[in-house]
Amino acid sequence: MAASAVPLKLSARFSNGFDVCTGCTLPEGDRTDKPNLRRLSLFPAFFGQCDLTFCPEGWIFASLCSPNLSMAAMTNTAVSDTNADRASSVPPRLPITDYDAQQGWGGAARGAERSRWCCEQLEAGRILSFDSLPFDFPQADRDFLLQQRQNGSRIHKNISYRPGQDVLRGSVTDSPEDVRRLHDILRHFSREITRLLTRVLAPYAPHWSLDYASYRPEEEQGRGLPLHKRNDLLHVDAFPSRPTQGGRILRCFININLERSRNWLTTDGFAQLAEKYARPAGLEEIARQGGSAGSFVNLLKRAVGLQSANRSAYDKFMLRFHDYLKENSDFQRDCPKIHIPFPPMSTWMCYTDSVPHAVLSGQYALEQTFIIPVRALVTPEKSPIRILEKMAGRPLAGRAA
Repeated sequence: MAASAVPLKLSARFSNGFDVCTGCTLPEGDRTDKPNLRRLSLFPAFFGQCDLTFCPEGWIFASLCSPNLSMAAMTNTAVSDTNADRASSVPPRLPITDYDAQQGWGGAARGAERSRWCCEQLEAGRILSFDSLPFDFPQADRDFLLQQRQNGSRIHKNISYRPGQDVLRGSVTDSPEDVRRLHDILRHFSREITRLLTRVLAPYAPHWSLDYASYRPEEEQGRGLPLHKRNDLLHVDAFPSRPTQGGRILRCFININLERSRNWLTTDGFAQLAEKYARPAGLEEIARQGGSAGSFVNLLKRAVGLQSANRSAYDKFMLRFHDYLKENSDFQRDCPKIHIPFPPMSTWMCYTDSVPHAVLSGQYALEQTFIIPVRALVTPEKSPIRILEKMAGRPLAGRAA
């Protein structure tokens, strides 16, 4: 790391608000009234006591490796001390502060420059964020979403909205009136996010495919899900029922929780993970086998009039890679980790097919997914399909990619 680190000790839980921490024991001369003590790295990871490292030139960081620790509301968190030298000099989360919900970027020329920059940052594996909701999301709609769960209504794991068909899947209630209200809210949310990204990510807008939106009302911490469905394990996204043929999965999230952050974990980017794990996960074998369009099962399904998932070799590998990373306990334990809290009422977006992520805790979030074809990217060579094709030495999807 660029700055020297002075090891300290912490014997307290982190606060749930904007305080850096409580119960800190600092060496003589280092007191909380010093301005540079706002820049701390809290290295993991045991309840009751954990290592604290002071980095004068560092970012504001807070560690959440134990589910018993609550997250201090800060900017980013550092990688574990054993992997500190691998930390990027650019933080994975980049706040956007110069976009106005009404005026946009403030002019056509600046808008073209800034929107292209945003695309470049996303394709480089960054997470772009807003500290507020830069679109229309009425308070009454947010209150309705929160109230349904708080009232103990029957609820699905995720409630999805399909913009292309204007169809709602899942419900918070048996009341037809409430179902209609929920449908209206998610329809409006999807349209507003699409309008926002049309301005923020203008190079993509003519080319993207609008995928599903969803509402995620469940508390992520402590969910009893099967291994491959667990959100608290680091993974990259792939859709079993909606193959992308090399297209990228761009997702925009909103935390509507009024009190608590939504806490993410990330690690090395896709290129580094692929270099280390793609071959053990079966890349070369899947590349040789090719896609599933002509498989016996798919031919049989089409013969009887059933839909089949026409997966390219890329789609097949990404599904395998998703599972492989979750199954790999050594990777989950030993990889460098960066913890990122997304505060209440914040908005963020990233390519979840190349930003490894896990959701440690959080409740009441919405998201909208877009599929971006490779031809629309400003740096296509950084896309997962191009990285994997270079490793495999052959195409992994058709020309559409």
